[in-house]
Amino acid sequence: MFEQFERREIETAGAKINLVVGGEGPPLLLVHGYPQTHVMWHQIAPRLAETYTVVAPDLRGYGDSSKPPSGDKSSNYSKRAMAQDLVEVMSALGFERFRLAGHDRGGRVSYRLAFDHPNRVERLALLDIVPTWEQLEQVDTVSAYGTFHWYFMGQPAGFPERMIGADPEFYLRYLVDKWAASPDPFAPEAMAEYLRCFSNPETIRATCDCYRNNPEADYAHDDADRSAGRKIECPTLVLWGGGGRPHKGRRILETWSNWASDLRGKGLPCGHFLAEELPEETFVELSAFFAGE
Repeated sequence: MFEQFERREIETAGAKINLVVGGEGPPLLLVHGYPQTHVMWHQIAPRLAETYTVVAPDLRGYGDSSKPPSGDKSSNYSKRAMAQDLVEVMSALGFERFRLAGHDRGGRVSYRLAFDHPNRVERLALLDIVPTWEQLEQVDTVSAYGTFHWYFMGQPAGFPERMIGADPEFYLRYLVDKWAASPDPFAPEAMAEYLRCFSNPETIRATCDCYRNNPEADYAHDDADRSAGRKIECPTLVLWGGGGRPHKGRRILETWSNWASDLRGKGLPCGHFLAEELPEETFVELSAFFAGE
């Protein structure tokens, strides 16, 4: 995977970020979700690199990036802090403005980056999320059971880590199959890489911190933007899996219209992992959007 890409490590103010970069053309930043790494883009990134300089990092706490300590109320894993890493990474690579796509946790980092650094993002694509504020405010029986991991992994430090750490592979495979439209959605080489990284106890701790921050700074930052009437101003594409958990497809465009001024989007016939369940369709949608079509 990523044979034509260069692997780099870039030190930011808060972490050491592992990434791959490849291709030529305008910069495009691809940000992965949980429980994955930059590898989630392996079927799409090489094709995008025919048109763009593609940068695919591991978020802090994930993959081969560093795992900073939690900080007060898991503050080191707020999406604002994680977005700051990416801004610094792109600056270090010489890119002041860029196109941006994020999936799952990476989508939350990406929309926070667009709010906090609006002059840096030319076009924004978000895969299979609604804003954290909306996720927490709209919770009901269906979504609570469908996203139980938010509330399990958000428990105080030590408890979820011990439970997950008892059998990391079982937990990862259980969630992946639960979220996909059909079992075993990943290529074997990608799954092997996810298992390698997820078996690290520090990855388990750090990714729990990523969820523990949901009701803390992440919620507060969203609430401040919402209360002030701020919206993402750049063109924004929202894609979601229409064949996965039922609550994931409810009123997505209606919800995002309260957060983004220039919005479009559609559901695809897959589960949560669009770039790996339907790589061709996801590539087509992203390619057209980033080309301005």
